[in-house]
Amino acid sequence: MARTKPYTKEFRDEAVRMATTSGKSIAQVARDLGISFNALRGWIRQAESRPGLSGPGHEPPDQRIRQLERENALLREEAAILKKAIAYFAQPPKK
Repeated sequence: MARTKPYTKEFRDEAVRMATTSGKSIAQVARDLGISFNALRGWIRQAESRPGLSGPGHEPPDQRIRQLERENALLREEAAILKKAIAYFAQPPKK
């Protein structure tokens, strides 16, 4: 049976934080850090099961509201850009 590398608690906590807040997939974060997907997924599950830790669904309500407001503003901006692009490409070609 292969032995796994010993990772420090700080490394594991930072990896979990990156996976839960960066917007990247768990697989992408694992690749970026050079660790296995299953290890990172296990660390995330452990962190979610520990009381008092921050993670998805565990942040204070005002922090979650600010995060959602930023995401909402970004999505509105993207939607506006897409509407402009649709209007531009819907025009008949000019000769």
